[in-house]
Amino acid sequence: MSDIPLGVLDLVPVPSGSTATEALRNSIDLARQAESFGYARYWFAEHHLNPGVAGTSPAVLLALTASATSDIRLGAGAVQLGHRTALSTVEEFGLIDALHPGRLDLGLGRSGGRPPAAAVTRPLSATPVVDGRTPNGLRVPARFSFEHLLGSPRVALQRRLLQQPHAESQDYGEQIDDILALLAGTYRSADGIEAHAVPGEGADVELWILGSSGGESARVAGRGGLRFAANYHVSPATVLEAAEGYRAAFLPSDVLDKPYVSVSADVVVAEDDETARELATGYGPWVRSIRSAEGAIEFPTPDEARAHVWSDADRALVQDRLDTQFVGSPGRVADELTRLQEATGADELLITTITHGHVDRVRSYELLAEEWRKR
Repeated sequence: MSDIPLGVLDLVPVPSGSTATEALRNSIDLARQAESFGYARYWFAEHHLNPGVAGTSPAVLLALTASATSDIRLGAGAVQLGHRTALSTVEEFGLIDALHPGRLDLGLGRSGGRPPAAAVTRPLSATPVVDGRTPNGLRVPARFSFEHLLGSPRVALQRRLLQQPHAESQDYGEQIDDILALLAGTYRSADGIEAHAVPGEGADVELWILGSSGGESARVAGRGGLRFAANYHVSPATVLEAAEGYRAAFLPSDVLDKPYVSVSADVVVAEDDETARELATGYGPWVRSIRSAEGAIEFPTPDEARAHVWSDADRALVQDRLDTQFVGSPGRVADELTRLQEATGADELLITTITHGHVDRVRSYELLAEEWRKR
């Protein structure tokens, strides 16, 4: 199993009682440590209007982290294209690549200022799921409905603040095509005018599409012959349809001759199961704050988390995520990750770990890397 690389997905969490400054310093330190542990990639997510998440600009974070590391690949997981243009994205990553060539992963997502995708019929997974588990034992919970978020005033405000007044997001597939053309130096406008992004044109970056279902993102990645990252940690119920939908749509390209999939997972590792469960205590209230559209809270201590009074509605918001977080000793978590890899056919796994203490988070990644090398 050691031939399946592990990467890191960092949201730059802000623990309670801490500051965004400390969170950013911790993330850069974690990237250095992850490089020494042997992780293949270090990605930063993009989130906005969340008091407990400081990762608002992947490109800025990547520039800072590239200067503090040597050879680990660095990427965005993902740039939210809904409030950006193809040109601004290529230029930003081109600037970083000019100083740190050959190390960047440009992960692209359709969210941001873009309205939610229209409901479409998506192919169901061909993998049988009985009593919430695949044949190899991976937990696949019932589908979680995000409908309550779509009409949230806070989500609408975020879209408004991210975009210029009266701006409209470009069609996602067209936007990906424009990014590819600008990187390749082949861009032409509808009336034949050339455009060349310098720096950016010819940048040695790996392009990834991120998605949580078998919908538009999976189809765009597949038809474009691009790499695809499926988000088990965001929507565990749809990870199988996402991976299978991407593979069904895949067409060989100059980039890939066969599909290539990374799958993410929420993980907390400690020397023993009991310690790991204690470190993961804050996860439930933190997920609740996100899924209630309040915005991610500062990550609580175990005592702060235990003080939360849970309603039935609260539990319904988070249960699928709690059930699919991999928490425990190195051996237990590595076994769960193996099930995830086998069930999805993942070529890589992307690990996201949040604990209140920075030392505990670093140690979790270290223990997992040590165990994974033994597999």
